[in-house]
Amino acid sequence: MQTSARGRAAAAAVALLLCSGQSAGQQAAAAGGGAAGGESGGQLRDKLESMRRQLDEQKQLLQQLRRQVDEQQRSLLQLGGALPAEALAAQRGTGPGEQGGAAAQGQGQGQASAPGQGQGQAPEQGQARAGQAPVGAAPAKDGRPPEVAPLFEQPGVLTAKGHYVLEPSLQFGYSSSNRVALVGYTIIPALLIGLVDVREVKRNTTTATLTGRYGLSRRMEIEAKLPYVYRSDATVSREYFTGAANERVFDTSGRAAGDAELALRYQLNEGGAERAYYVGALRLKSRTGRDPFSVVTDCTKRCTGPDATGTGLPLELPTGSGFYALQPSLTWLYPSDPAIFFGSVSYLHNFRRSNVERRIQGGQSEPLGTVAPGGVLGFNFGMGMALNDKAAFSLGYDHSSIARTRQNGVAVPGSVRIQLGTLLLGFSYRFNDKRTVNVAVGAGLTRDTPDVQLSVRMPMSF
Repeated sequence: MQTSARGRAAAAAVALLLCSGQSAGQQAAAAGGGAAGGESGGQLRDKLESMRRQLDEQKQLLQQLRRQVDEQQRSLLQLGGALPAEALAAQRGTGPGEQGGAAAQGQGQGQASAPGQGQGQAPEQGQARAGQAPVGAAPAKDGRPPEVAPLFEQPGVLTAKGHYVLEPSLQFGYSSSNRVALVGYTIIPALLIGLVDVREVKRNTTTATLTGRYGLSRRMEIEAKLPYVYRSDATVSREYFTGAANERVFDTSGRAAGDAELALRYQLNEGGAERAYYVGALRLKSRTGRDPFSVVTDCTKRCTGPDATGTGLPLELPTGSGFYALQPSLTWLYPSDPAIFFGSVSYLHNFRRSNVERRIQGGQSEPLGTVAPGGVLGFNFGMGMALNDKAAFSLGYDHSSIARTRQNGVAVPGSVRIQLGTLLLGFSYRFNDKRTVNVAVGAGLTRDTPDVQLSVRMPMSF
């Protein structure tokens, strides 16, 4: 409204100056005719010269006002409030180039019909505005899924073609569990004859990972991951009915490189607003970390069976699973302004190992035969929302179902299917186009899930 008022005031000033210019011209003509008989020719020329100077000053003032009016019209055109209805209708559904041409054409028509403006000025302004992009024009899209604050291992957005991302990360997990072992027989439900073994295990795991991703094409990327793991366990136990009242603590730890991973991801479709993106992935996990069968176990002859001796706990913790694994997965992202919904399904297949031996004390080994860990069926889902152009947060749930482990084709005694459920909350802050920090916090919802997980990632684009 303020801009329109200024435009009307400027137009009124132009009209007033035009009227004053015409009046001055009429007065000059009348003065010349009346003074022809009574005044000398020199005085008449001086008066005419003075009137010409006044006319020149008024012309300069008119040109200045015209420039001000033109600037105000340009401002109105950029705000979208000075275009006629037909010009606005012509802009609907047009691209940036077509929209700029329509704006120039509409402005040129408006200036051609404006009083007091030369026809030579409108084409120049029209050409200048034809190359000007409209305010609020959306940038060109590359067809990749939108970015969200990452919660899970697999990222949603792919790396651009020819670019690579280097992502250092640090993850910490803590879990505690209690175990009660009853060895004996019951006379009545309230009376037990035998041994009661109560154990409490507290586990801390810290993993530092360096991940690199490279965009092979607009829809495909490759990823390599190198982890380093530090673990420490503390087992607190007390045997009742043995006369011992003190608790025993068994501490053990381990630090070494973890299992390296290699992954390939491919975007299956062209998504968009109100259309889901689908990304397929294939991940290969190696056994470069220290596996559970290469560390010494606290046993002298056997760790299982009726003649087992020792605690059966490892004297040094492993940092790898000890098995090769292959994991296909499918991730989907669905933009629905202002939120983005995402999720994935996956299956991890562990390849069996033959002729496996476990190391025990005294430099001996215990043969185990063929060991096949159970597969892991997983799914997750969540929602992400941007707080502003730099900050975003995500909320999600991750679930994994681990099947029983088999030894020589038979399920290992005491091995059951395990359900792991984690509630995750993530935050993301973008420093610039190449630096971002992501923080995720997870809380275990089942007894077998780590109590708390905390991860910090800092992807850097190049």
